[in-house]
Amino acid sequence: MRRFALTVALPKGRMFREAYEALKRAGLDLPEVEGERTLLHGKEGGVALLELRNKDVPVYVDLGIAEIGVVGKDVLLDSGRDLFEPVDLGFGACRLSLIRRPGDTGPIRRIATKYPNFTARLLKERGWAADVVELSGNIELAAVTGLADAVVDVVQTGATLRAAGLIEVEVLAHSTARLVVNRQALKLKRAVLKPLIQRLRELSGS
Repeated sequence: MRRFALTVALPKGRMFREAYEALKRAGLDLPEVEGERTLLHGKEGGVALLELRNKDVPVYVDLGIAEIGVVGKDVLLDSGRDLFEPVDLGFGACRLSLIRRPGDTGPIRRIATKYPNFTARLLKERGWAADVVELSGNIELAAVTGLADAVVDVVQTGATLRAAGLIEVEVLAHSTARLVVNRQALKLKRAVLKPLIQRLRELSGS
């Protein structure tokens, strides 16, 4: 394994470019992204960049493979990882919502979601006796087909819900991109991380 001065975990897809540019503006000397098939970017002794699935970012940071990362608050709410979360970067805004078919007012006995831990906590807090079904594909389809009485999923504009004939019953949490830091790394690489965190706070206004 190559040795790097700092390893950064970023989510693939829509959030990647905004996270990359935010860190660049804050003065972090990130490597050029070499190609879509390259998942580890960087040269020995410099900053390394990992492209990961969204849900994997907290795991890599918590276990110390990456010292810092950028990930949505929705993922953090489900991950259960003990990470330092010093900056709300402000982009990638969405919300976690409870979604049902119009007119469905009966008890919820089964909820489908990509966020099983978050949903299980919600059920416990509200005293609802319902089963949680974890899915990884199109969550709305579970409500449309009757697989579940309701779903918990991310909503941005609501266009997907309207197209599926579903309604947003309740907003459960709001989400934006967050900088996350490994707690041990915060001590060991304080000289690098403290000014980076401060600069990101200034740029994001958080």
